[in-house]
Amino acid sequence: MDKKTTAGHIMALITIVIWGTTFISTKILLADFTPIEILFFRFLLGLFVLIAIYPRRLRIKDKKQELTFAAAGLCGVCLYYLLENIALIYTMASNVGVIISVAPFFTAILSHIFLRTEEKLKAQFFVCFVVAMTGICLISFNGEELELNPIGDILAIAAAFVWAIYSLLTRKISGYGYNTIQTTRRIFTYGIVFMLPFLFVFNFSLDVQKVIKPEYALNLIYLGLGASALCFVTWNYAVKVLGAVKTSEYIYIVPVITIVTSVIVLKEEITWTAALGIGLTLIGLFVSESKLKLKNRGK
Repeated sequence: MDKKTTAGHIMALITIVIWGTTFISTKILLADFTPIEILFFRFLLGLFVLIAIYPRRLRIKDKKQELTFAAAGLCGVCLYYLLENIALIYTMASNVGVIISVAPFFTAILSHIFLRTEEKLKAQFFVCFVVAMTGICLISFNGEELELNPIGDILAIAAAFVWAIYSLLTRKISGYGYNTIQTTRRIFTYGIVFMLPFLFVFNFSLDVQKVIKPEYALNLIYLGLGASALCFVTWNYAVKVLGAVKTSEYIYIVPVITIVTSVIVLKEEITWTAALGIGLTLIGLFVSESKLKLKNRGK
């Protein structure tokens, strides 16, 4: 494994570790903020941070590429989070957590159809997917019965599918040869623009007193600076280096990071069911990664 590939895996892991801990900040903010307010503030802050870090303007070589950036902003920033947040209103968080983790499967299928350069799908991929998803189910439901809700579950499936589309779009954007921070900034801009009509639909309100409250301000900064500005850059870099399929497989361990964080921060107890689920999820991911390593050694 060369240095660039190693860096890609590190970036993907950093992204997932941060994304897996954002539920704490979101949970705190939901006490006084609506989901659309949290979403808008975090990405607006993230956009300002990226502009401050790399203010150089992105000059598009081909105007047709603008449509790809717009589609990425619509899918990865606007639709994905809106669908996920609305799904949480209608169905259990555990359902959403499991269904969203299907995103790597959708990514692999779409990549196989549209991106001929990606790794071909083999039986081992599907075995790893089943093992990882079994682990995620054990973590999410943790002994509780599965309660299906058609509206919420369908919205969660749509969110996973939209994220898969976003992964393919960022893979295509990575081939343009632009700076990763610049491309991420462009995607954020379009995402915020597409988000504007929803602000009126979901009764968005700008309350400065809430925003500047220390507890809320710190959590918004974490979501904006860490989970948005930093993570979207590192994720897009990982997709550029590893490909859409390999990077998306890291989504499997989001529930693992979440439950470990809840044990450390919220002092929640980890059950044997959850521990078994963590083990299966990691096995599914590691076996998939080992497959790639053995393949590279053979070459």
